[in-house]
Amino acid sequence: MITGATSGIGQVAAEKLAAMGARIVQVARNRARGDAALARLKQINPDADHKAHYADLLLMRDTKRVAADIAAAEPRIDVLINNAGAIFAQRQVTSEGLERTFALNHMSYFLLTAGLRERLVATPGARIVNVASGAHRRGHVDFEDLQRAKKYVPFPVYGTTKLCNVLFTRELARRLAGTGVTANCLHPGFVATRFGNEAGPLYSMGVRVAKLFAINQDEGSRTTVYLASSPDVAGVTGGYFDKSALATPSVEAQDDVAARKLWEVSEKLAG
Repeated sequence: MITGATSGIGQVAAEKLAAMGARIVQVARNRARGDAALARLKQINPDADHKAHYADLLLMRDTKRVAADIAAAEPRIDVLINNAGAIFAQRQVTSEGLERTFALNHMSYFLLTAGLRERLVATPGARIVNVASGAHRRGHVDFEDLQRAKKYVPFPVYGTTKLCNVLFTRELARRLAGTGVTANCLHPGFVATRFGNEAGPLYSMGVRVAKLFAINQDEGSRTTVYLASSPDVAGVTGGYFDKSALATPSVEAQDDVAARKLWEVSEKLAG
């Protein structure tokens, strides 16, 4: 099961896994892109009953709803890949009062995983793969201003949500100990995708220029596919991976107290 699979590294990862024989269940926001992605998956692996669900992962209520729909439809989930993410040039809050970068990049991971936990635990050897980023090194979790009401600068805010991904993975692995489910996160590299194209004219222009030096989507998807499928990482949990190898995240990303606190704050936000 994968989010953000209609474009970029999510799309490439889903297609690679389908080619390896996987049945893909995806969550998409845009129905036209979701239907097109589903058609491609059926061409790649026509014997698998691939499915698409539609939700706005910016909204907690929609994320909870789609997680419940998938849990009701799927008796088992071998791999959950939390991949959907974005960067926004201006601070805006959702109708539920969350800053959008935090809502999409962190809370959707947290809520989908919670909603599908029972199915994952019921599946022997299940894996959770969270797409984080090396940008987490530019982030800082300020529990007094998680929604960045005081100061909003796009890239550091994005980096903070990616730091949240690493901390979430760390605490998730701790809480899943003994269940047989593993949880790992990764840095895909700076990849030339649609990422940042809708971040506003000035910011997206800078992102487009930077993409001239980015790696391609095939390379960017490799670590995701590796963590989802390789027997080499069966039983490995709580790790941060870069180029399909264990790597050391930032010092703040290794803070177990902050990881636990982020979990507790996320629970309160989610109700």
